Formats: sequence, C-alpha cells, structure tokens
Amino acid sequence: MFKFIKGHLESITGIEIYPMISLLIFFSFFVILFWWVFTAKKDYINKVSNIPLDH
Repeated sequence: MFKFIKGHLESITGIEIYPMISLLIFFSFFVILFWWVFTAKKDYINKVSNIPLDH
C-alpha cells in the first residue's frame, strides 16, 4: 500500500516542498502558542480557568 502511495507521489513534480511547508506551519504554530502561554496575564488565565466552575 505504501509503495503504491510513495511511487505515485514521487511522480508528481514539486511535491517535495509540501513536507517543508507542513513542518514550518507546525513549528510556527507551537512557537506562537508557547510565546502566548508565557506572555499571557495571570488574571486572564485565572478568569478563563474558573469559567467551568461559575454557574
């Protein structure tokens, strides 16, 4: 099954750029998320974390 997929994908020109784009998007998302977590205000984090407990 994978040999068929690999053979088919190797025949497409320019396909090698898509894994790099995917990695860049994945890496960028988690870097931005990491940055947001460390720069978020503690008051906002506490407020949002208490939302399920409020009636």
